[in-house]
Amino acid sequence: VQLQASGGGLVQPGGSLRLSCAASGSVSRFNGMGWYRQAPGKQREMVAVIISGGRTNYVDSVKGRFTISRDNAKNTVYLQMNTLKPEDTAVYYCTLRQMRDGVAHDYWGQGTQVTVSS
Repeated sequence: VQLQASGGGLVQPGGSLRLSCAASGSVSRFNGMGWYRQAPGKQREMVAVIISGGRTNYVDSVKGRFTISRDNAKNTVYLQMNTLKPEDTAVYYCTLRQMRDGVAHDYWGQGTQVTVSS
């Protein structure tokens, strides 16, 4: 499995960005996909995940501002980020989880930088 993320950049506070992550290889629509982020000097944290059936989960700090979605036909997950704040600045990583024989296998993309600054 390979993950290719794109869509990061520099945006002013209050602006929007959309991240995309395309998965290739042995990918199933039943795999969970999501986004994590890591700011300088901080631990990586879960931002948003979407699992089989379309259920989603968000970290509290982005609820109401970010929306995760997926296109199963394209094996792609998106993160629409609105009303961005400076504290959203981080490297964003997409991830995919496969369950095989009850064991979780996590795959990570290369990361894309999001900088929110005036």
